[in-house]
Amino acid sequence: MLTGKLVRLRAIEPSDAESIYKWIHDPAVGEFMTGGYPRSLAQLRKKGEERPANSYEAVVLGIESLEAGKLIGIVDLRDASPETGRAELDIYIGETDHWNGGYGTEALKLMCRYGFNMMRLHLIALWVVAENERARHVYRKVGFVEDGRHRECHRGPDGKYHDMYLMSLLEPELND
Repeated sequence: MLTGKLVRLRAIEPSDAESIYKWIHDPAVGEFMTGGYPRSLAQLRKKGEERPANSYEAVVLGIESLEAGKLIGIVDLRDASPETGRAELDIYIGETDHWNGGYGTEALKLMCRYGFNMMRLHLIALWVVAENERARHVYRKVGFVEDGRHRECHRGPDGKYHDMYLMSLLEPELND
């Protein structure tokens, strides 16, 4: 487990399915996410039970609030390649009462530090919807820089297309 002052990053458990189900059905949480097809609680439980072990190619961790002692979000490094030393990051805080409290920032820093130190990554990249200024602010605060803009590539729950920014972080740029 990776532990900071506010959060602990830990493996996802099958019992986390109820929280994840709640989050993916919350319009505020899913506003800037790629939704996919609706999933039932039973499907999420089954996915949790069959989840492959974390590996170099994909590390998925739950974000647990130390104060509340409960799962509040998810962070992952995926599509990691030892040949390029690159991975893509996804993160969200599903418990809206934990927004704007520094939980996401700390989880992001912990995961990036893990990627650079333990996985020996050179670059961590992510995609963010252009209108998601709250997330972009956190990414910039941690050290990510905007590399480019992909036009109208994200279709939101409202059916409208949105631009996305590609952002990246090199190890010396991480603001601990």
